[in-house]
Amino acid sequence: MQYSQDLADSARRHWGAAISLHADNEPGTRPGNRAVAGYLFGLAGELALKKMMSDSGMRPLDDAQKRDDPFYAHFPLLKTLLLNKAKGRRQGALVRHAKDAKLFHDWNTNMRYAPTKDIRDHWTNEWRSQAEALVQAMNL
Repeated sequence: MQYSQDLADSARRHWGAAISLHADNEPGTRPGNRAVAGYLFGLAGELALKKMMSDSGMRPLDDAQKRDDPFYAHFPLLKTLLLNKAKGRRQGALVRHAKDAKLFHDWNTNMRYAPTKDIRDHWTNEWRSQAEALVQAMNL
């Protein structure tokens, strides 16, 4: 099945799920749920940036160029690609986010395979704040 895209709705959905998991303090669930929340915060942040890219007039490249396309990239590569490819009315904001060394530092998709203990609580707290700021910024 081919799915349609709604970057803003998807960003908010991932953000909401992450908030729920991040807040779960039931005995035995906290470390694991916080780790999953951290992953979802990163996805929410990426989706918010991609919404800003779309609003800026940027469009995904053809399939042959996916490797160099920020619409298909994850942190930290997404930030690197944005430095070179950001354009349009939100270019300045996109470049500022891309240059922010703290933005989703230590986050990458390989964390899916990591043991829970490797995903530090202070990281998930930082990612939560960063994702919130990007989700809010996407609506400007």
